[in-house]
Amino acid sequence: MIVREANTADLKSLLEINLLAFGEEEGPEVVQMVKDLLDDPSAKPLLSLVAEKEDHKLVGHILFTRAQVEGRNDINASILAPLAILPGYQKLGIGGLLIREGLRLLAKSETDLVFVLGHPEYYPRHGFITAGARGFDAPYPIPDEVAGAWMVQDLKPGLISRVKGRVVCAKAMDRPEYWSE
Repeated sequence: MIVREANTADLKSLLEINLLAFGEEEGPEVVQMVKDLLDDPSAKPLLSLVAEKEDHKLVGHILFTRAQVEGRNDINASILAPLAILPGYQKLGIGGLLIREGLRLLAKSETDLVFVLGHPEYYPRHGFITAGARGFDAPYPIPDEVAGAWMVQDLKPGLISRVKGRVVCAKAMDRPEYWSE
């Protein structure tokens, strides 16, 4: 399994991965979000990675898009959304592989913080901690009962304790329906 940056030839496959991974109910909305983010200048710089098997079949996709901490132009941030693995390949460590490679590449590109709204039992295994409790508000309010789903990871150790504020996402992701867990 290799992880590499996605290219334009991968678009159809990576959209299919997202559709199948998120299912009939959520899949179409996630596919539209991915398309919109890939075309949104406010989402750039972005990092789109795919997991590719030896036979060149794509089985996973992860997307990181530009974000900001309001009032802190000195902080480079990204939002991880979505992470998608084909159903037959889930629970094999591919998601973790995509996350690790994405975080490694973002750290090299001088990204300071990475945010995610996701499963509160999955993402902490990859270094994410609750963001709201540390003073980072999501672009839209996260209900208390799922507050643990809004998470952050600092790629510059110690930064989380020195920075707080509302996170601003790309225009294509700035829709309340994307911020419910």
